[in-house]
Amino acid sequence: MKPTSVRLLCALAVLAAAGGWALTHIVESLSGRYLPVPWTTAAALALLAIALLIWALMVRPRLRHAPNTRPLDPLVAARTAALAMAASRTGAIVGGVYLGIAASFVGRWAQDSGRERVITALLAALAAAAVIAVALWLEHLCRLPQPRDGSDDTGSGGARLGA
Repeated sequence: MKPTSVRLLCALAVLAAAGGWALTHIVESLSGRYLPVPWTTAAALALLAIALLIWALMVRPRLRHAPNTRPLDPLVAARTAALAMAASRTGAIVGGVYLGIAASFVGRWAQDSGRERVITALLAALAAAAVIAVALWLEHLCRLPQPRDGSDDTGSGGARLGA
């Protein structure tokens, strides 16, 4: 597996932001109401970031073969790397959607409902950014060290993920 690139995450976020902006306008034109932006989204994303951080802190010593720790099973390490990759992509998409929603309501800042939606959407995007940061760190922890002899047995010339 190749490591997640920041370029991919930025592209996903930009595309999702365009989708969030369009979704806001489509919902408003079809229903005549503003798109609801629940605060629970920001709370759920923050909890996800905390859970990923706890997992990363728990497996870090085992991945680094610290003294008095059992090494992490290779299958668990590979699943952890896959979880981290999925979390970073999910965070980029969800964060982008909420950035698009926030951008669409900026013009309604003078209204209480518009201001509330912008703030809530920005908090959700900030929590999604925390998910991305922790997921990228967790993915980095799961990388195998490069061979000392300079050979690369991945066949792709990239960094390897897993245990």
